Amino acid sequence: MENNNYEKIALVTDSSSDMPKEMLEKYNIHTIPLKIIYNDREYDDGVDITPEEVYARFEQEVPKTSMPSQMDIIKMFDRLKEEGYKKILSIHLSCNLSGTVDLVRMISKQYDDLEIEVIDSKSVSIGVGMLVQEAARLIAQKLPMSEIKEALYKAKDKISVYYCIPVLDYLRRGGRIGLVAATLGTIMDLKPIISVNKEGKYYTYTKVRGRKKSLEKLVEIAMDIINEKKVYVNVYHGAAKEEALKIKEMLAHLPNVQEIFFGQISPAMVVHTGPGLVGMSFHEI
Repeated sequence: MENNNYEKIALVTDSSSDMPKEMLEKYNIHTIPLKIIYNDREYDDGVDITPEEVYARFEQEVPKTSMPSQMDIIKMFDRLKEEGYKKILSIHLSCNLSGTVDLVRMISKQYDDLEIEVIDSKSVSIGVGMLVQEAARLIAQKLPMSEIKEALYKAKDKISVYYCIPVLDYLRRGGRIGLVAATLGTIMDLKPIISVNKEGKYYTYTKVRGRKKSLEKLVEIAMDIINEKKVYVNVYHGAAKEEALKIKEMLAHLPNVQEIFFGQISPAMVVHTGPGLVGMSFHEI
């Protein structure tokens, strides 16, 4: 008879992972919300505030974001412990973009009776989500934690993220612009294609002139990757649904695309990118 408690692993992430709801539900993935902070109130990212509400208030106030509260993390781990989990796999936003992973790691050390593995994705948004998706697939195969951990560290190097945004003002205001040049000339209408390097920092992958060409460049990048290898693909947006849908439809039926998801970014990502983001993430298989 199978021991149902053997290697029963809970999968945890934070709300910056921008996971599609169907994937969260399918694999019972637990999410710790980041915080959206206005002058008069604090919200839980994606729980009691939506991306649309953040956009609607931009003219009045651009909020700040912060990592989850210590209490939210403790409540999550306590609840999972009560549900009978002995092992927890917790995957988070790059430490070079947020202090979340370091906070989770610090709190995890308080639990001597739980095996909590905390992984820095070295990525952002759905790049984090793709690593969480891979973890979910591995857990579903009932692999031991040690094998899952090893596989995820290899998978990190096969996940890439690319996105374009109309303006850099929001990214610059958030102080996490990394290696992206904040001084790209608006007169020349230069638009960077932003990616994340191996250290988990934003950088300019390339730059083109104008919105139309930046979207065309995203498709070109996608085609180069998809023509070479089999991939899982995520296409996502922030108040740019129609533009992103066109890209998704172009990619969906290509032979090397094994699975494709579509969604929008979380309120926390909205704060740092402003309206108009179109992005893609790839996991090379």
